[in-house]
Amino acid sequence: MLLICRYNESHRKLLKQPKKMPRVKIFSTGTCPFCEKAKHLLTRLHIPYEEVRIDQSPAALKEFARATRGARTVPQIIIDGKCIGGFVELTELHMDDELDELMEA
Repeated sequence: MLLICRYNESHRKLLKQPKKMPRVKIFSTGTCPFCEKAKHLLTRLHIPYEEVRIDQSPAALKEFARATRGARTVPQIIIDGKCIGGFVELTELHMDDELDELMEA
């Protein structure tokens, strides 16, 4: 069975527009196993993220302190400017289906 779909120009424009994804930033270090787990979970869930390594740059460390309001542990995950916490909090959000809601907002 062959199905033929016809789209007008407005449908094409809608299909070409990428879905806006919230910005996700993860502050990490190169030796943190929980950072690796958090990045792996985000990757597995197809959630794009920006990694900021605080162990490689004083500027990154300052950004980390400002964005997380003085957090002292990594990873720290920021979604749309809001610090949600680390790997445990990310996992809890995922298990409670609240991560999907955050990503759709």
